[in-house]
Amino acid sequence: MLITQLKESLNRLNNNRIFQFIIISVIIFSALMIGVKTYDIDPDYLKIITFIDIAITYLFLFEIIVRFIAEGHSFTFFKKAWNVFDTLIVAVSLIPIDDSEAVLLARLVRIFRVLRLISIVPELRILISALIKALPPMGYVLLLMFIIFYIYAAAGSMLFGEINEVLWGDILVAMLTLFRVVTFEDWTDVMYETMKVYPLSWTFYLSFIFLNAFVFLNMMIGIVIDRMQREHEAYDLENDEGEVSAIKHIHEDTKAILERMEKLEKQLTQSLSQQGK
Repeated sequence: MLITQLKESLNRLNNNRIFQFIIISVIIFSALMIGVKTYDIDPDYLKIITFIDIAITYLFLFEIIVRFIAEGHSFTFFKKAWNVFDTLIVAVSLIPIDDSEAVLLARLVRIFRVLRLISIVPELRILISALIKALPPMGYVLLLMFIIFYIYAAAGSMLFGEINEVLWGDILVAMLTLFRVVTFEDWTDVMYETMKVYPLSWTFYLSFIFLNAFVFLNMMIGIVIDRMQREHEAYDLENDEGEVSAIKHIHEDTKAILERMEKLEKQLTQSLSQQGK
């Protein structure tokens, strides 16, 4: 009974907005403290900062324990990648950094504590999850971009190699030049130089820019937006919120009503057949 009450109390604490706001504020403050340490400060102030850093680490440990107990002492807590990430960051932060061979590693891990904002703030989690899931389809777009780069670089090296060997001398240098063009870094200078010899060479540059800077870039944006929308829908379903969750409940209610109507229809058919006999 006492354990159940403790679990319910910690669950309420974990879902409390004020508690979550405090944790977010401490994460941001921790990042600022790391920045302060990069300055040449008085040793007395450094001792205070070190004490505050230890207090922050133990607060993070308390927060991880609260979240673990709120899950019911089960290892389902570690089935979520973000929970594993938070636990590892906090566990490594507990390593003493004084007179240790792992001083640099421990300090670097403390820098990464600011990444815990991603696991705490749902919107950031959705963004990162969408970006990770968008990488495979974006890979095909990048492959297609590489093919176009390769074709244009080969053509540019053949056409413009004699004009400027520094920019078009071989296919690798030509690809770097095309990257400069597609990022709009003084690309008109490159174009005007070749137009002195080939007046229609502007079509080469404009077609390349159109394909890469507009078509393929918008394809990537579309992929990321699509994955973000799916992640938002998954988050709404998981938390029983939003329009997607409402539609799901409507489908479930409709299915239940249809099943009841089928049962009533069977019962009515059976009763009519018995009356006929």
